[in-house]
Amino acid sequence: MPRATLSITLPEQVWVADLSGRYPDAEFTVLAAMPADETGVGLVEIRAADIEPIVTTIDEYESVVSVTVLEAQPERALVQFETTEPLLILTLSEVGIPLELPITIVDGEVTVEVTAPRENLSELGEQLTQFGIPFDLVSIHQSIDTESLLTDDQYDLLETAVAEGYYDTPRTCTLTRLAEAVGLAKSTTSEKLHRAEGKVMKAFLARDDAAVG
Repeated sequence: MPRATLSITLPEQVWVADLSGRYPDAEFTVLAAMPADETGVGLVEIRAADIEPIVTTIDEYESVVSVTVLEAQPERALVQFETTEPLLILTLSEVGIPLELPITIVDGEVTVEVTAPRENLSELGEQLTQFGIPFDLVSIHQSIDTESLLTDDQYDLLETAVAEGYYDTPRTCTLTRLAEAVGLAKSTTSEKLHRAEGKVMKAFLARDDAAVG
């Protein structure tokens, strides 16, 4: 499944974008976020040289329903908030993509990593454009889920082959020894290994093609 990294510029009307723009040296790390009816609830860690003015400013935004300071130190604060503009959460949820946390917002910019089918990623791009949210696609690559790609026997065989040193350079385990380790005939081991290797190689090449495309 494709995994994409996006660099997103949050709209200035979103309170955290405006606040981080007013304090560009501060870091706002969203640790938790979830929708709640027509609002969104989140937990954010704020790090800055002077925390107090930042925390007190949050309450000034009309879109912020409530603010609770859970922990406060001179250069760090942990704040729970509720907002009527959970824009990023809504955008991702509408296309069926979970928000992977934590994410860090600095001066209105945030980098997010999302894993979803290609059609969902395409819908996400359309949603961001519709909401007027500028973004750049930093990278995209196709991951390989070997456990779902291979049968249990094939996965166990490859795992044993790696553990025994069959793929070491120089090779420290012969095919005969590997066959003895898994309790199969040498010819059967060779055939199963070839099939498993073929599946992994095809998936690997398909991943690279997807990334280039």
